[in-house]
Amino acid sequence: MRFDLTDLRLFLTVAEAGSITHGAIEAGLSLPAASERLREMETSAGVKLLERGRRGVTLTEAGEALLHHARLILSQMARMRGEIGQLAKDLRGTVHLLANTAALAEFLPARLAPWLATHPQADIVVKERQSADIARSIALGFAEIGVLSDLVETTGLTLRPFVTDRLVVVAGRDHALAAMRHVRLADLGGQPFIALREGALQDHLDAQAARIGLRIRPRIRLRGFDDICRMASAGVGVGIVPETAARRCRKSMQIAVKRLEEDWAVRRLSLCTRSDTELTPLAQSLLEHLEREGEGPAFPRTRHKR
Repeated sequence: MRFDLTDLRLFLTVAEAGSITHGAIEAGLSLPAASERLREMETSAGVKLLERGRRGVTLTEAGEALLHHARLILSQMARMRGEIGQLAKDLRGTVHLLANTAALAEFLPARLAPWLATHPQADIVVKERQSADIARSIALGFAEIGVLSDLVETTGLTLRPFVTDRLVVVAGRDHALAAMRHVRLADLGGQPFIALREGALQDHLDAQAARIGLRIRPRIRLRGFDDICRMASAGVGVGIVPETAARRCRKSMQIAVKRLEEDWAVRRLSLCTRSDTELTPLAQSLLEHLEREGEGPAFPRTRHKR
C-alpha cells in the first residue's frame, strides 16, 4: 500500500464529513481528483474502504482500520512539525482549533490575540462547529483543541474550564417581553424573529425549537450578534444572543435583555483535547494560555471522561 500524506488527509476529511464532495473541499482538492485518489487507495489496499450511497459515504471495517492508523500518523506528523518548529525560526507552526459560535464570536478573539502576538511564527486555523461535532472531531484527531459545551458526550476527551455562556432574549425596550419576569423559548412563538445567517448557534436554536414543536420563522438573517441587537432595538423583532454580547450592546442601544429560563441556555464552555494523545509543543502552549485566560475558579480544574 502506497498512501501518501495527502491520501491520508483526504480520507480523514471524507470520513469526518461523510461525503466525498465535502471531504474534497476540506482537503483542498477537486471532486474528480479526490474520487480518483480514493479509488487508487482502494486498489492499492486491495479492499473496499468506503460504502458509497445516495446520502454520502460510510466506512467499511477496513476503512475504520485505516482511519485509526491515518489519525495516528497525521498526529505524529503534526507533533514532529511542532517540535522542529521550535528549533527552526523560519518554520511556521499551525494549531487547529474548533469552537462553537459563542466562543468564536465573543470569547476567543480577545484571548487569542496576546498569544499570537508573542508567537509570531504560529498560525491558528479556527473553524466553527456545533459542540457535538467538535467532540467527535477532536476524538478523531481532526484538530488539536476544541471549545465546546460540556453538556455533550465527551468520552475519551480531557476537559478544562474556559468560560460560561448564557443565552438571552433581546427585544426593544417597549416590547411586551420586556415586562415579563421569566422568558422561555416557547414564549417566542409567533414573534418576528431575528436570526443568525448561519452557524452552530443558529443550528442549536433551531434544534431546541423543533424539540418543543416551535417553528422559528426568521424575519431576517444577519451575520453577527451586534446586528441582531441593533435590529431588536429598532423594533424589528426579537433575537437570541450570548449575554456578553447583549450587555455590551445595551450600553449603546435601546434593548431589553431577558435571560432564557431553559437549562440548555446556560452552557459551561470547556477546552477539550484527546485524552490519549500528546499535543504538539505549540498546541500545548496555546491550551495553557487559554486555560489561564478562562474563568477557572468557577470550575473543577480538569476532568477526564472515559
